[in-house]
Amino acid sequence: MKHQISIIIPILNEADNILNLLNHLINNTSKKNIAELIFVDGGSTDGSQNAIKNYVLKRTLSKSNKDLSTPLEETKIMCVNSQKGRAKQMNLGTKHATGNILYFLHADSFPPKNFDKLIINEVSKGNNAGCFRMKFSSNHLWLKLAGQLTRLPWKSCRGGDQSLFIAKSLFSKIGGFDERFKIYEDNDLISKLYAIKAFVVIPQWLTTSARCYNTNGVWRLQFHYWTIHLKKWFGASAENLNQYYLKYVNVKK
Repeated sequence: MKHQISIIIPILNEADNILNLLNHLINNTSKKNIAELIFVDGGSTDGSQNAIKNYVLKRTLSKSNKDLSTPLEETKIMCVNSQKGRAKQMNLGTKHATGNILYFLHADSFPPKNFDKLIINEVSKGNNAGCFRMKFSSNHLWLKLAGQLTRLPWKSCRGGDQSLFIAKSLFSKIGGFDERFKIYEDNDLISKLYAIKAFVVIPQWLTTSARCYNTNGVWRLQFHYWTIHLKKWFGASAENLNQYYLKYVNVKK
């Protein structure tokens, strides 16, 4: 069976990151393995969609240059509009996906070289969901340690910043992302996958931005993240978690 990956990236005011991410994906994958790149915009006001459109236009015009050859030269890049909320955005992205593997990626997370081959290799072995190890783009001691913890197989060491690949059939079977969650949607889905023992951690490193920690303070933000995990463990509702996050965590968008 030929495997192809649909990369789904939820965005909200990510104009500063999009071009870096696109160039990274172009330089670290093979076009034959990628069905499409799907950006799902939750209401950006900073020109994010224009940045994507201008990139596609520039690439189209450059095709007349015979010397131009990039791994994703023929891959479709699209941007679709959605209601705000990563769960809603990612679920909508799957409706436009034609690949049999879905790869959910944050706009400030950069997967390792040949990540497409690494993912397809796992799915070919029957491992239908998983993520990469993760390190932060920071020299802060705690964030370095937090990155090392992603080596471990435990559910508590998982998170959306590590990205998530999942066979499309399995994603449909477990019902996709729970749209009641405006945060914690990744952890909720990962918990379902752990419950059926359908999760692997690929021993390669993805790099993600530490910008939220930089904005809120490392220890302050980590305290709130731990609190959110505890509240969920004690049975807090999605709405309760959403309200707590909005009250205590500053996310500049």
